[in-house]
Amino acid sequence: MSYANVVKIYTTSQEPDYDTPWQAENPSSSTGSGVVIEGGLVLTGAHVIADATFIQVQKSSDPNKAVARVEAVCHDSDLALLGVSDASFLGDVEPAEIGDFPDLRDTVSVVGYPVGGEEISITQGVVSRLEVQKYDHSQRRQLAVTVDAAINEGNSGGPVFKEGQVIGIAFQTLEDAENVGEIVPAPVIRHFLGAVAQGREPVVPGLGISSMNLENPTLRRALGLAPEHSGVLVTSVEYGGSAWGVLRARDALLSFGGHDIANNGTCLYRERYRTSFDVVLGDYYVGDRVEARIVRDGREQTVWLDLKPLVDLVPRSQYDTLPTYFVYGGVVFQPLSLDLLKTWREWWHRAPPEYLNLYYTGIRTEEQQEVVTISQVLADELNVGFEDFYHETVVAVNGLLPRDMRDFVDRVESTSGLVEITTSRQGTLVFDPAEAAEAAPRILERYCIPRDRSINLG
Repeated sequence: MSYANVVKIYTTSQEPDYDTPWQAENPSSSTGSGVVIEGGLVLTGAHVIADATFIQVQKSSDPNKAVARVEAVCHDSDLALLGVSDASFLGDVEPAEIGDFPDLRDTVSVVGYPVGGEEISITQGVVSRLEVQKYDHSQRRQLAVTVDAAINEGNSGGPVFKEGQVIGIAFQTLEDAENVGEIVPAPVIRHFLGAVAQGREPVVPGLGISSMNLENPTLRRALGLAPEHSGVLVTSVEYGGSAWGVLRARDALLSFGGHDIANNGTCLYRERYRTSFDVVLGDYYVGDRVEARIVRDGREQTVWLDLKPLVDLVPRSQYDTLPTYFVYGGVVFQPLSLDLLKTWREWWHRAPPEYLNLYYTGIRTEEQQEVVTISQVLADELNVGFEDFYHETVVAVNGLLPRDMRDFVDRVESTSGLVEITTSRQGTLVFDPAEAAEAAPRILERYCIPRDRSINLG
């Protein structure tokens, strides 16, 4: 069959620099693949166009390129839609149809433009696994399909065909495995396209809980579960998430969205795939109301959750946005995030243990919705003696825990007397507001910082 609807994507991007959050990294160029679908739009991976400053697409039949723009993006699902400025550029291209969920052992074709050549590449593979996987781009766990076909640089974002229909978008290679790739399957693609068509926010909701399996019989008895009950134990609830104010710690969650949850945390999805129960979130949009059954204090009951975006104490990967920062007295403050952690090479074991613990186990509460960190100290006479208080968190401003970065800035700037900042290693930084205001222009000029805070902080 012809693959004339598969296009090459040229992206110029500029990522923010979380080491120096007031500036960006140097622009870089990359290529990826995509496929033309109904409406003259190009479907590709979000990672292909993340932080893009300029995008072009090229057909296999034409050496010329057309300028493209992002029409919609879902970083959660690693999917994006591009529109082409010249409407006639794709006028002669037959759009591809979105197929259905593949079956195990189905033969599929991965089509795209891997680096190392200009021509289209077609590799065949077999579907070997269908389950929830962690998407590298977003760190979200969603439904994915594994195929024994290589997904190389440049090939990513391209379509995967079965019998002439797109049944997935190639998005990552399985680590420590040879010639094994993963694709975003058709149901996730349809969910994304449905959000765009309905004018909904193209994000995947989050449940906002931490949980553990209920395979231990003694634990089940302690919770008052009957023999026929199965599910997971809610261990914590994130403030502001879908479950906040509805579920509680020590609730046993038995079912969600009509799917019974097994004691090992799985459910039977689409009546044939046993996988992690949070796969069900991918079937809903933010704002949907979903039924859940729980056992609380030994009594079974039904509750309803209004789905919201995922909220974390430490945000996962962020794209198409600038870092948040605040410079005061030469001290640079930033919220803890995965992007900040990634400034350490092999961050998962080189970043400060305090940061890693907050990333993996920290819970967003009403009192603390962001973690304020000191990322560096810019040497100045005002902060002499404070040079070692970096890469740690702020636990108090004048004795009070800051709720988030904005609250931290407000507390610092509304203080009439001395500003006293306490760090997690019991460090104490004290500033006179008048002296800090006087020092600000020289510090900013010395270190070539255009402004003392990110735009989102005012």
